[in-house]
Amino acid sequence: MLWVKAFHIIGVVCWFAGIFYLPRLFVYHAMSEDQISKDRFEIMERKLFWAIMTPSAVFAVVLGAWLLIANHGYFLAWWWMKAKLGLVALLIGYHYYCWWYMKALRKDAQFRSHKFFRVYNELPVLLLVAIVILIVVKPTL
Repeated sequence: MLWVKAFHIIGVVCWFAGIFYLPRLFVYHAMSEDQISKDRFEIMERKLFWAIMTPSAVFAVVLGAWLLIANHGYFLAWWWMKAKLGLVALLIGYHYYCWWYMKALRKDAQFRSHKFFRVYNELPVLLLVAIVILIVVKPTL
């Protein structure tokens, strides 16, 4: 199980790397004014989303499910695991909205301001902090 846990953590790290970088690309995409820049950001966003973020997300979720199923009696007895799973569901929703924004930016790079995407870029930090605290500290109520 330690190998599964190690690869789960690797998947999570790679997923978050993409989660942190893609919205930053959205900031620059929304600020771009020439077609060459817009085209470049579309390519970068698509490659990051489909080649790194999504495979890492699937990898992390599948291995996380494996760990959970293998130890369901222990993990599901604790409120912090249920809270962590809820936060992971929010992260999956955030991932979905990254895909949605990526498609929307392809149609109109000015549909949201770069300021919006600067704020949007910071949201997964809160999820990461909460998830790590829950899984490492395992707080009791």
